Parts: sequence; C-alpha cells; structure tokens
Amino acid sequence: MNEYGTAIVGLEISVEEARDLFAHDDRAIPIDIRGSREIYLGYIRGARFVHPGLIEGESDKLSGDRNVPLIVYCANGDRSLLVAERLRKMGFINARSLTGGYDAWLSVGGDVVSDGRLSVHQLKRYSRNMLLKEIGEEGQLKLLNAKVLIVGAGGLASSAVPYLAAAGVGTLGIVDFDRVDFSNLNRQIIHGTGDVSSLKVDSAKEAVAQINPDVKVIPYAMRLIPENALEIINGFDMVMDATDNLETKFLLNDACYFADKPYVFGGAIQFHGQAGVFWPKKEGPCLRCLFPEPPPRHLAPT
Repeated sequence: MNEYGTAIVGLEISVEEARDLFAHDDRAIPIDIRGSREIYLGYIRGARFVHPGLIEGESDKLSGDRNVPLIVYCANGDRSLLVAERLRKMGFINARSLTGGYDAWLSVGGDVVSDGRLSVHQLKRYSRNMLLKEIGEEGQLKLLNAKVLIVGAGGLASSAVPYLAAAGVGTLGIVDFDRVDFSNLNRQIIHGTGDVSSLKVDSAKEAVAQINPDVKVIPYAMRLIPENALEIINGFDMVMDATDNLETKFLLNDACYFADKPYVFGGAIQFHGQAGVFWPKKEGPCLRCLFPEPPPRHLAPT
C-alpha cells in the first residue's frame, strides 16, 4: 500500500528474484536509501547510495537509461516501496522495491560488502548493538574481545549471563562448585528441569551455547578461595560478583584490588538488591572502603 492507501502493483521484487537479476543482468543497480550508520554495517555489492529525500534531485546519478532495472532497498522494505513508486513516476519504469529489504537479503546469505572489520555473520547478529552510537563498531569489537569472569551461577548470574552472551562478550568464565537443585528453578533461569543434579557451570555453559554459540565459556567447577582467586581472576578483564555470601564478596574485592581488575558487585535477597562497580586504582573506593568489616552473620544470612 502507498501513503494514500492505494495498492501498488508490480513494485516489489523478492530476494530470490533480485539475486537472479543481479547475476544475469549487468545493468541492474541496487539503490540503498538507508542512513549512513546502517550502510556502515554492510550493503549489497554494487549499491549506489541515495537519500530518499533527494531522490528527484539525484536521478541523473542513478542512470541515464530510464529502462535500467533499479532495485531499491531499505532495512525492511517499507520505505523503499514508496521510493520505488516515486522512481516509476520519474520514468524509471523498472524500479522495484526489495521485499523485506536488507534484512531479508542478509537472511538468505545474499552477497554483501562491509567497510568494517566484522564478518557478515557478526554484522547480522550485532547490527542492533552497533546502531547505538554509544557502541558502534569499535564498541562491538571491544565486546567481542572482552573476557568477563562471573563468580556464581545462580540467580544473579541468570540475569547477567544471557545478556552478556547475547551482546557478544567473547569469553565468559563462570565459577561455581554447586549443582542444580529443584529449588533453584524458580529464579535461576539459565538452568532447566533436565539440568537438575548437573554442575551449574556445565548447565550455564549449555545455556550460553543456545544463546550465542560464538561465545567461549570457561567453566570453573570449584569454590573460589584465597589460594586460587588471583590465579583465576588474572585471566579476565573484569569480574562480576554473583555470589550469595559475604566472605566471597570480600575475597573478590580484595583479589580485584590487587589484580587491578574492575569489580562489579551484586547482591539480592527477596525483593531487595544492591549493585555497584569498584575499581579503586582507576577511580573511587573499594568495597572495604564502604564496609571495612563484614557485618555479623546474623545480619546478612545470605
């Protein structure tokens, strides 16, 4: 339908038809009307880039031959349909809109070009991340190269691990000595009924593989203690505390302090929670600066 609600006949071309057209007709031209940030993530090979608001003024840049096949595409095929209609009115009788747009082209493995440093697979998976100006390609590359250690594979980790994996954090270390129990399943969503009695680190690793198989998971089926804390932590860029006891939290704080690693503190009980980031050698205090001594056990049972 066009902007007036009238049916548009013959203005669309499927991805399969477009691929065949590009393969057999050298005159066919893909016309990309997306924004610059979208184009940076990849585009159809041979595309010419035209802002939809300037299409009339730049028609001479498209082709002097009004019979040439023009395949207009945007992200999902909505905007390009109106542009194809406008091109038809300008005399380009073979202008058509790519059904489903660039997203559909990517989904069938269409030939694309990227000016960036990511693979086509990565561009597709992380495209929505990189559209955020706070992330972009540089930020995504940092995520892919990052190594994050999560200590604990219970409730807090269940909230964090899936999002870290989905965002493309390249390596996740998970430390937990416990096994999955039925009583965990109401809140520890990285584990399922079939995981009961399995090591939590193994169950968490399987969950990550389902979310993003490109993420490497290093499981540590052990308790974090003073004798192994520094050795484990040193292999990672930052540490997330998803534990449920104060002894381990203070141990993590101390180990991160000496290893000069950012320490992401987390704690929750019932409907209450706390979170914070400590990196005293760069900025701010450490956990012991706020709480020099652990509170009595009866005041913090978990």
